[in-house]
Amino acid sequence: MQLFWGMDQHTKLSVNINKFATLRNSRGGNNPDVVKAAIDAQRFGADGVTVHPRPDERHIRYSDVREVSKIITTEFNIEGNPREQKFVDLVLEVKPHQVTLVPDALNQLTSDHGWDTIQHKDYLREIISVFKKAGIRVSIFVDPVVAMVEGAADTGTDRIEIYTEGYARQFATGDQQAAVVPYVKASARAKELGLGINAGHDLDLHNLKFLKQHIPYIDEVSIGHALVCDAIYLGFQNAVQMYKRELGG
Repeated sequence: MQLFWGMDQHTKLSVNINKFATLRNSRGGNNPDVVKAAIDAQRFGADGVTVHPRPDERHIRYSDVREVSKIITTEFNIEGNPREQKFVDLVLEVKPHQVTLVPDALNQLTSDHGWDTIQHKDYLREIISVFKKAGIRVSIFVDPVVAMVEGAADTGTDRIEIYTEGYARQFATGDQQAAVVPYVKASARAKELGLGINAGHDLDLHNLKFLKQHIPYIDEVSIGHALVCDAIYLGFQNAVQMYKRELGG
């Protein structure tokens, strides 16, 4: 199943630098330097930098976000749960280009589900308006379910970020076509509703190109863990460039 909407567009690569902070925090000190990682990601060709500060600051710290914001020359995307007032205050202070809202629980290891955009519609409308009034583009994390995409359109969000762990897991079993079908359907509906489309979670050098080929109008992918793991073997600059090539950039 493959849908095309005119010319294939450039899909931006935003590098999530959380894992650099995880490595730094495991030893103390400032090695690796998270700010330098952000600078180098941009220098090596990334279209943006993503950070996801959590309340316990177990990887990216709130102070890191402030420092990284000072050196951004591309696009800055901050992810987090807006039910944490500390997070809301940070985003309004830093004013990134984009805020991505995720429904994480406290102490959650990593994001593992999208918003129920129907059940939480009123809340999402309210908090999204807070960020949009500050001139910040808003994206919300959703599962590849058409009803959730339609609910997202009612919240006033600018974009959705489709949660791709299910795609990556099924792709790895060899059932690639079945893996991508719900994502194509959800993205097509988002496109019809005028929503921008981001994607993220467990995307890597094996599955990224296939996703892009089937959803050529993705605006942006956010990739951290896999890219940093590849950078250990391939080098950071080479890894960024390899991911860019998979996106056709």
